[in-house]
Order: sequence, then structure tokens, then C-alpha cells
Amino acid sequence: MDILYIVMPAYNEEANIEGTVQEWYPLLEGKSRNSRLVIADSGSTDSTHEILLRLQKDYPALEILSDTERQHGPKVIALYDYAIRHQADYIFQTDSDGQTAPQEFPLFWKNRRKYQGIFGWREGREDGRSRVLVEKMVCLLLQLYFGVRVPDANAPFRLMRADAVAKYLYRLPPDYNIPNIMLTTYFSFYNERITFRKITFRPRHAGTNSMNIPRILRIGLKAMGDFRVFKKGMKECAGCP
Repeated sequence: MDILYIVMPAYNEEANIEGTVQEWYPLLEGKSRNSRLVIADSGSTDSTHEILLRLQKDYPALEILSDTERQHGPKVIALYDYAIRHQADYIFQTDSDGQTAPQEFPLFWKNRRKYQGIFGWREGREDGRSRVLVEKMVCLLLQLYFGVRVPDANAPFRLMRADAVAKYLYRLPPDYNIPNIMLTTYFSFYNERITFRKITFRPRHAGTNSMNIPRILRIGLKAMGDFRVFKKGMKECAGCP
């Protein structure tokens, strides 16, 4: 059976983390016994880490990465790298804040062999107009810089073949802030078999989102410089990967 790694970054999610594990862990059933739910928790100042350690007693396939950087993007990169190094066949990434619905995962899994990547599309996201605007601007920038058209570049609900992720992950520095945006771009630019499926994206019901709008804007300004560098590399490697 296929080895599935469900991976999630976490930061100060004491109000959400137990419910998140309880919701997502059952999706490992029916997969290879080597499948895992892996959560990267580094830098939390609340009781997130203690809760995860307690949950491991009841959820033996739950693993914790505690030696990553604190920021969201580097955690995601570390999680992908961990899954690849542990020979996952498929990697599914979501967040640990309860905004995504595990009930929508089985359809992604059912269609996994048709695509290299199945990406969530938050058509009706419920986490604020400002975030919707930011996402639209990101998609516009990707079209202008790379000539790719995607409906949602950064949705934390994506099922990807691990070998496809490995093609592109190591082009990114390990401390890169927006790896999912660039992975979506690479998959699209190099014509990997991908599709986008509409997903539910609920408002956060507890805790505080560390990715506030001012921080998103700072990351976005830096991203424009990064995009120029990545675009140059993609042009120089037209026949890659």
C-alpha cells in the first residue's frame, strides 16, 4: 500500500492541536503501516508541544519535529524533506489550525494516481476579504512573472507525489518563507499533471494567526525579488527538471 505522510506546521496551537490530531489521524487507516502524521512544532510558547507529547501515547503514528525554524515556511520545507527522506509515496500538507476539512481528503486520495499534484482551491474562503485580496494578487504576480495561471497558489490542502516534490523542493533555500507558492509555480511551469479542487476554508475558531496582514505584505515585497531570481534560474534550465 502507498505510504502517506500527512504533514502540518504548528505554532502556538494549544487551542486547536488536539482536535486537529483527532480529526486527521484516522485518515492514515487503510494506508501503509509506514504512513505517518508529522507535525512540526518549534518555538511555541504555549502548551502545544506538551499536548503533542501526550497525544503520542494514543497515536503511535504521530511524529513531532521540534528542531525546525520557528517560521511557517521553513517548517513546511522541513516537513517535506522529512517525508521524502523517509520514503513517503505521497505527501499531504495542511495546517494545524482547524481551517481545513478532513472530510474532503478522501476525494483527493481517490484521484492520486491521475496527478502529480492535487491542490486545494479556496474559492469561498471565510478568513477575511483582505486575505482573499492577497491571494488574488499572488496569482496575478505568478502570471506576470512566470506565465502560469492558477486559481489558488498557497492553499494548505495539497496532495503531491513525493518524487515530484523532490524535483523542486531543493531549489528553495531551507529558510524560504513561501514554499507552497513556489511549488505550485514549479508544478505548473514544468507542466506536471496537476489539478485544482474546490475546498472548504473555515475561519479560525480559536487561537491567533501568526501570519497577520503586515507580515504577509513584508513577505510579499521580498517575494518579488525572489521571483526574479527563480525566474532567471527557470529560464537557464528550460529543459529541467
